[in-house]
Amino acid sequence: MSTSIDPGQHVWWLASRSMGAVAIVLVSLSVAVGLGLSGRLLRGPGAAARMKTLHEALALSGLLAIVLHGLLLLPDPYLRPGLAGIALPFALASQPVWTALGIVGGWLAAIVTLSFYVRRLIGVAVWRWLHRWTLAVYVLGLAHTIGSGTDAGSTWLLAMLALSTVPVVFAAVHRALPRPAPRSLATR
Repeated sequence: MSTSIDPGQHVWWLASRSMGAVAIVLVSLSVAVGLGLSGRLLRGPGAAARMKTLHEALALSGLLAIVLHGLLLLPDPYLRPGLAGIALPFALASQPVWTALGIVGGWLAAIVTLSFYVRRLIGVAVWRWLHRWTLAVYVLGLAHTIGSGTDAGSTWLLAMLALSTVPVVFAAVHRALPRPAPRSLATR
């Protein structure tokens, strides 16, 4: 009698969890670069343009990873979430609060990321207001990651989250610090 576990039963959950880890890292990097841009942390000739391109690529890649994270759960034989379970908060019975936080964060990520492409229609002021919710996307993603997975307390996951949080905290603190007053021409 064999007592081995069939890895095929867990492949979808493992793939989804892996894509979730990729998503949180990409979102972390996107948030850090965005905060760095808004706090004028990134300087030098052409640095802002390159960083804007990187920020956009990271944001879109993070959003794609979030979508794949949810879609990869659909064929999972244990959770069987269905479309409602991956798209509607509190529809999934497993870890309902933590999964709801992830779903709300995912929808918010879609709104914040995609609003960039309609900013001329909605107005730059509305787009900037929406963009301020980026940090909430990150915090919701962290909460979801820590609370919903069976490996939430594992060393590898906590180390990855700590490492990906450092640039976000650094850039957020730098952005929050008061900016020095511009020097006048008379003092130069």
